[in-house]
Amino acid sequence: MKVRAHMSMLFHLDKCIGCHTCSIACKNLWTDRQGAEYMWWNNVETRPGSGYPTQWEDQEHFRGGWEFEQGYGEAHKLKLRLHGKLTGLAKLYFNTDLPSLEDYYEPFTFRYGDLFAAPEGDDQPTAIPISSLTGKPLHIESGPNWDDDLGGSQLYAANDPNRRNLPSAVQASLDEIERVVFNYMPRICNHCLNPACVAACPSGAIYKRAEDGVVLVNENKCRAWRMCVAACPYKKVYYNWSTGKSEKCILCFPRLETGQAPACAHSCVGRIRYMGVLLYDADRIPAAANVPDAQLVESFMDTILDPFDPTVIAAGRANDIDEGWIAAAQKSPVYRFAKVWQIALPLHLEYRTLAMMFYIPPLSPVMSMVEDGFHRLDLSDKVQDFDLLDRLDAARLPVQYLASLFSAGDEATIRRILRKMYAVRLFMRRQTVNRRVDDATVAALAQAGTTPEEAAAIYKLTTQPHLYERFVLPPYHREMAVETWKDPLAHKGEAGFGAIQPPVRGE
Repeated sequence: MKVRAHMSMLFHLDKCIGCHTCSIACKNLWTDRQGAEYMWWNNVETRPGSGYPTQWEDQEHFRGGWEFEQGYGEAHKLKLRLHGKLTGLAKLYFNTDLPSLEDYYEPFTFRYGDLFAAPEGDDQPTAIPISSLTGKPLHIESGPNWDDDLGGSQLYAANDPNRRNLPSAVQASLDEIERVVFNYMPRICNHCLNPACVAACPSGAIYKRAEDGVVLVNENKCRAWRMCVAACPYKKVYYNWSTGKSEKCILCFPRLETGQAPACAHSCVGRIRYMGVLLYDADRIPAAANVPDAQLVESFMDTILDPFDPTVIAAGRANDIDEGWIAAAQKSPVYRFAKVWQIALPLHLEYRTLAMMFYIPPLSPVMSMVEDGFHRLDLSDKVQDFDLLDRLDAARLPVQYLASLFSAGDEATIRRILRKMYAVRLFMRRQTVNRRVDDATVAALAQAGTTPEEAAAIYKLTTQPHLYERFVLPPYHREMAVETWKDPLAHKGEAGFGAIQPPVRGE
């Protein structure tokens, strides 16, 4: 067992309000410069929708991620979708699988000189948009959030690649209600355990830090082959047309190393983001990715280790994992949501990159279709029929659609998560509205696979977390691990984890 630590982020989609504050914080900090205008290391997509870049999930076209080939017995094979050794050599100078400028949008600015040099007249002068690449006038037709809230158009939801494998009746339901139902999905680089971008890079410029799992680009080695752009199935590696180098999300590691959360997480208005350490077994990665789709969720979750297990702790210490990191892993909110409570999943496990950013599927758009029945269920004196949850097939946001996003098509996993989340909602409404919890509600919790104590803990961490509970950050340097460095919000005598601002010296 080779125990390693990984910094991970969790997104609670039920809390995202689509304000794009995270995107702007990231843009202002990292990509507000020439050549990076079209880069959105953090973006928020409307779902159902075609995403950014357009239809990035269409791997039949973009050929990102890994491909699983079923063999005889246990002789399975995992290979890059993009290329092998020989085909990779052939694509060095002409790669047809790269996204085009039209898949993003042409970077633009405005001709502000038209405002300053306009002669006096009766008309208000305007600054026309021009291309940042050519300097010629440009008719703007797309952008990073062009389909925000579906844009009042049937075009974007209809072109969502996740619709392809849905039953025709489910697709028809999406067509009928696409103007009135959607949810938001923030995306950053997933800093995967099995990153396709690292495997595809001919010059070895992309690497994964052993310290915290952050995937970075060494621009001194980058030769602009752009295989990383094509191989990443999430299209979170970008090419800087000005410098001729690849760039990507760095998980704000300069902020992490000083005890601060990444800019996107720190600025989040809806408080949907959580940061924490996960311990994982690096020896299990090949086996975890090399299984059929139906086994992916269980196989991936098995790579995440219990930070309270004495065997794991001993193996971590033997692998030079600091005590502060182990302590941070034990308090990690990501670990609790994903592994303990089992209500969070990565995005598109079928790409087999083993993404380390987790999502809690949205509950509210799902439940609104059966609002009348649930209204009676929530506010009556007794739980009349908890099996109303079986009506999820009639939900406005189909379970099959959520399964295609988060569980490699496994509907049972999504139903289990939604069932538990609703049971928590039901329990807390009994407690706060009815002021009592009857035996039927407790039975409903048991039916959903949870307990009153667990439901209360899920509710508290979802709705009432302190900043040091949402962002449990480990000590990155030795100076932060010793007594001279303290988290001002941590209890006296603890190591410097859980920081929400740079640590200060002294008690």
